[in-house]
Amino acid sequence: MIRFESEQPVAVNVATIEELLSEIRNDKMGGWYDLPKKIDSAEVEKIKSAAEKIQLDSEYLVCVGIGGSYLGHKAVIDALGGSGETKVFYAGNSLSARELKKVFDEIGDADFSVNIISKSGTTTEPAIAFRFLKEKLKQKYDDKASERIYVTTDAARGALYGEATQEKYTRFVIPDNIGGRYSVLTPVGLLPIAAAGIDIDRLIAGAFIEHREIKEKHVSDLAAVKYACSRAKLLKDGFDVEVLASFEPSMNTFEEWWKQLFGESEGKQNQGIFPAATVYTTDLHSLGQYLQEGRRNIFETMLSFAKPPEVDFEIPELKQDLDQLNYLAGKKLSFVNEQARLATIEAHRAGGIPVFEVIAPDYSVESLGALIYFFELACALSAKLAGVNPFDQPGVEAYKTAMFHLLGKAGF
Repeated sequence: MIRFESEQPVAVNVATIEELLSEIRNDKMGGWYDLPKKIDSAEVEKIKSAAEKIQLDSEYLVCVGIGGSYLGHKAVIDALGGSGETKVFYAGNSLSARELKKVFDEIGDADFSVNIISKSGTTTEPAIAFRFLKEKLKQKYDDKASERIYVTTDAARGALYGEATQEKYTRFVIPDNIGGRYSVLTPVGLLPIAAAGIDIDRLIAGAFIEHREIKEKHVSDLAAVKYACSRAKLLKDGFDVEVLASFEPSMNTFEEWWKQLFGESEGKQNQGIFPAATVYTTDLHSLGQYLQEGRRNIFETMLSFAKPPEVDFEIPELKQDLDQLNYLAGKKLSFVNEQARLATIEAHRAGGIPVFEVIAPDYSVESLGALIYFFELACALSAKLAGVNPFDQPGVEAYKTAMFHLLGKAGF
């Protein structure tokens, strides 16, 4: 479903890749690997039912989480837009008072619900935001406030699990064998996406089609394998910064999810490729000069869609050609955008930047599901090729330890 194209084909050591894929699949945190074909239909129906209730009684759903607890579903919602009347808002992804005030100002006196997503319930950013939101819910709904709280947390332990059980919140489970940045296709991502009015069955179906290719294709023909091996070769050649670029601004949050996925998975032991992202053509007018003639430690991955958008605009012809654009009259805006993409690839390659292309069939729910699985698989394999664990993030604890010490938390 997802295609990968590169100027220079890369050799794939089939035996090594098969061994690494087996390690990934059998890892204690590899539950996402076969998830597209193992998703519990009863759980999906429970998610849909909760989403329908949220849509009926809430103008807003505030999702509280940080990192993998919010980026994946925000990526899908921002890319596709919600078709429902409930607007999804986010809190607990920073410690900014200004940002939290924006959430409260937006909600105002409207009806709202909260989805708190946290494995432990004690992560500082979401835990603080949840405290404030619980108070607002209690002030507005009194003893009915708990009916508007949806908890996605550990199956049997942790502070949030204990609170959810005590207060009888509607509860969903974060699987023990799936980490946050690989959790989009679990209740972590599926509940907010469904509440936004996006068809989660189609999202899962897209991921399933991409997963199915693991069995249907030879390892060396898998797009995710070719991408991972190509990245590894470029890193050995001194290209240690990757820029993910899209010509669709609505994919910006998807790129943010990609940055977390690859950054936390690969950036260990003083190794890894630094993940950056841009939105074109916008950033061609800001970073374009550097990309064209700056340091040659950068390579690009262009994310695109094979089928033109369903909604398009035809450029009109004007009697007075004051802007000198009549040569484009009659052409579709999507055509111009595509030519800009092709021109960027040509110019950057000529300037010494290796450029990969990751191509989805169309801009649809299914394609987003396929892209999620494609990048998850490629990321885990990339980390394995670099000799690091794709599923931990020990370095993240450093700032937390220092922060707890400065805040005076006991034991730090």
